[in-house]
Amino acid sequence: MFAQQFPIVFHSLNVGFVQTLKLFAVTLIGAIPLGLVIAFGSMSRFRPLSILTRTFVWIIRGTPLMLQLIIIYYGPGLMGNNWWGGGEVGRFLASAIAFIINYACYFSEIYRGGIQGVPLGQNEAGQVLGMTKGQIFFRVTLLQMIKRIVPPMSNEIITLVKDTSLARIISLQEVIWAGQSFLKGSQGISGIIWPLFFTGLYYLLFSGILTLLLGRLEKRLDYFR
Repeated sequence: MFAQQFPIVFHSLNVGFVQTLKLFAVTLIGAIPLGLVIAFGSMSRFRPLSILTRTFVWIIRGTPLMLQLIIIYYGPGLMGNNWWGGGEVGRFLASAIAFIINYACYFSEIYRGGIQGVPLGQNEAGQVLGMTKGQIFFRVTLLQMIKRIVPPMSNEIITLVKDTSLARIISLQEVIWAGQSFLKGSQGISGIIWPLFFTGLYYLLFSGILTLLLGRLEKRLDYFR
């Protein structure tokens, strides 16, 4: 029985894991630059902008990502304007937007801490040398900020790998959804739990690879010590 079920389950888990990888990649591509923009907003000397930005970050960081997914996906439909439709593409787009906003807010705080952690004396030294604010940021502040933020960013990125499983709350067919479907009944198979244990191997392998890559990146930035 297991030999007959395994190819079907393995194929389904692979399809779900591809969806997980897509959500992970899209989230990083969107959240990394957006987080920097939000960080600049929270550090702005224009007080209304900084207050508005910090309040938004506080709300996003203070509420569960699962709740944000539900609101973003179901909210427009409850207001009479279903942007997403009922298909997998719509669910993926809603999930991506929720994840990008959520992680951009977390990244923004990491960026802010990294930027503010660079000694002010170095900015002053850049000004004495006649550098513009843009040159000081990109040639002095940014490089040192990257070194400071890699460990906390790495932790958030590893957390993102596992958080992608929350997208199943709106029925996005990621790897956990695929594994759980065989417990409820899928493709003529029902009442088996072992596919869920296999999903853990996917996460462990992916997290392990990312940990190695991020560890190497951190070592390559040791020249700032």
